[in-house]
Amino acid sequence: MTGRSRFRNGTDWDRVTPMTQTPDSPSTAPSTEPLLVEVADGIAWLRLNRPEAMNSLDNALKDALVAALHEVGGDPAVRCVVLTGTGRAFCVGQDLKEHVRSLSDPSSTLATTVTDHYNPIVIALSTMNKPVVAALNGVAAGAGMSFALACDFRVASEQAGLNTSFAGIALSCDSGASWTLPRLIGPARAKELLLMPRTVSAQEALALGLVTKVVPDDELEAAVTELARQLADGPTLAYGSIRRAVAYSAGADLPDALANEAELMALTGGSSDHRAAVDAFLAKEKPSYTGS
Repeated sequence: MTGRSRFRNGTDWDRVTPMTQTPDSPSTAPSTEPLLVEVADGIAWLRLNRPEAMNSLDNALKDALVAALHEVGGDPAVRCVVLTGTGRAFCVGQDLKEHVRSLSDPSSTLATTVTDHYNPIVIALSTMNKPVVAALNGVAAGAGMSFALACDFRVASEQAGLNTSFAGIALSCDSGASWTLPRLIGPARAKELLLMPRTVSAQEALALGLVTKVVPDDELEAAVTELARQLADGPTLAYGSIRRAVAYSAGADLPDALANEAELMALTGGSSDHRAAVDAFLAKEKPSYTGS
């Protein structure tokens, strides 16, 4: 899937700044859109684009991210999704300047943006029927860290860091941190990082199991592209079913988990990808998958 794409309401959703643009030309000035979406060859790149604010989450960015995740999640031409940031940060969480302004509005509460934005974003990241990669180009804090934890893979540059941040401003945690963090590193270590927030370096995050891989800063894009290409070329339906099986089993007993696995095995067992894999195995060839 190449070229410009549109939301179903007709508005552009992949306003991407080409690498060859220069600031001298008005038509090629860096995009001011809060989210850049690029879809090509089965891979969707979603780039948080508020570098001057370290990609903090204001309402415009949150609205755009909710819409884009729903769009790429439901697009069968997209077989892998990458979430990353522009500039020196991945995402530092809620835009506190906007939040302070909202505190003066008696009808505005944190619960509104949690239910309207953060929860739908995390659900989309963690449940779409295709793999999702977080490319951590810099610090991921608060909801930004939570978004990264909701992805299947987290590839971090050496300058990246993770910080739960919530308790630092006297807040509880959101965006699934209480669910994902204990499952990745255990309840005791999760509570340590949540109750006493600090920036965990990329290498420490790798040792803890918070990230999948750490690469030099200038190799991040290439490393993530290689991983995303491998995933996009793979059996998408099987990948999505594995995601669903793991999530379901986290809150199920063994008999229910086994029953769910049986349903998903029946689904994938009847897929064209499974038949292609079996035929290729018997012919001693490399399978070619369609994602269905």
